[in-house]
Amino acid sequence: MPTTNLPDGVSFREAFRFWLKLGFISFGGPAGQIAIMHRELVEQKRWISEKRFLHALNYCMLLPGPEAQQLATYIGWLMHRTWGGVVAGALFVLPSLFILIALSWVYVAFGDVPLVAGIFYGIKPAVAAIVLQAVFRIGGKSLRNPLLAPVPWAIAAISFIAIAVLHVPFPWVVLGAALTGWLCARFAPGQFVLGGGHGSAQAARGPALIDDDTPTPEHARFKKSRLAAVLATGAVLWLLPMGALLAWQGWHGALTQMSWFFTKAALLTFGGAYAVLPYVYQGAVEQFGWLTGPQMIDGLALGETTPGPLIMVVAFVAFVGGWTKEVLGPDALFQGATLAALLVTWFTFLPSFIFILAGGPLVESTHGKIHFTAPLAAITAAVVGVIASLALFFAAHVAFPESVTAGFSSSVEWPAVAIMLAAGLALLRYKAGVIPVIAACALIGLLLRLSGLA
Repeated sequence: MPTTNLPDGVSFREAFRFWLKLGFISFGGPAGQIAIMHRELVEQKRWISEKRFLHALNYCMLLPGPEAQQLATYIGWLMHRTWGGVVAGALFVLPSLFILIALSWVYVAFGDVPLVAGIFYGIKPAVAAIVLQAVFRIGGKSLRNPLLAPVPWAIAAISFIAIAVLHVPFPWVVLGAALTGWLCARFAPGQFVLGGGHGSAQAARGPALIDDDTPTPEHARFKKSRLAAVLATGAVLWLLPMGALLAWQGWHGALTQMSWFFTKAALLTFGGAYAVLPYVYQGAVEQFGWLTGPQMIDGLALGETTPGPLIMVVAFVAFVGGWTKEVLGPDALFQGATLAALLVTWFTFLPSFIFILAGGPLVESTHGKIHFTAPLAAITAAVVGVIASLALFFAAHVAFPESVTAGFSSSVEWPAVAIMLAAGLALLRYKAGVIPVIAACALIGLLLRLSGLA
């Protein structure tokens, strides 16, 4: 029997302690992170009801950026106004940022040590399998019966070809998909039905602090003056550091280019981190040369094994780029790399806070309208094809690590391929967790390297 007692009010200090704890335990990608918040906030603490939790989640799924981090920001904002949202969203990110800076330093300083090299030999194939799992997971949610809704399947296939074969820039893929969704909303609305959230509603657990019928608090209601204030504040918070970088390094400085590039990336993360990784790869590896393709895979592996949103891999990209480009000179490699990671994290996550604090009431007013949801559903379909191209790229680097860009002329790295296949089987067939799979693959890779078999 559910309790009928209303939970005690939540102080800002109590909420702060919870968001800090969440920052250290938010493993498992967005699905795992949302499940943790659901268990803690809906089932155990009853700070928010099931319906209101899913309602907030649906908002975040419609926005670019990491939906789990945005959900934490939204709930924190709903409970304790602007500072509640800022604290909840920041603490979701900061623990993983500092952990990644430490791990990135170990990687660039000691990456050639046999122990570290062996661990990464096993982790890289696991990452390729994890990306393949993401294709099935997101595809299962966004692609329905192809006979009833062929357009999303066509968008996914065209997006795969555009990225993998034609090397079309990722933003153009997103814009093309959005335009297709908008046209379908006008002429074939049945092609796109956006999902309604993660999981189904649970049985009643008794009243929650923010319950189904709790009125929207005054600070969460739409006002033009509040919207203008939030947008102006966000613009200042972006312009001040960008202006300082321009004055210090000029437009072509490495830190300026990183900050501008990841600002654009933050606006294109429909469908989660996996969707924007091809864009990050195109820019960070091919255009600017901040790091290499194998290093990008290593960074994704580190991102998978740390708490927080997977898009935090951008901190690794920036750290390695800052180290490689010696942004503060050859005598301050760590300081320069750390500054690059901090700047990129700021510019990557600032839009997410603005989207929630400024756009929450606006998204609520348009929720469920096909002309708004269809373009975003089309983008999600494109994301499936984009991630499939990323899986192909990672698998090729695992199988042909030396000359993948030279026509696959080298011999196949069979031990790594075997690890990749085993990891894929564990994830897709036996539903094993990401962390146990990565840990097992790291151990296998280390044993293979130490024994001389790889």
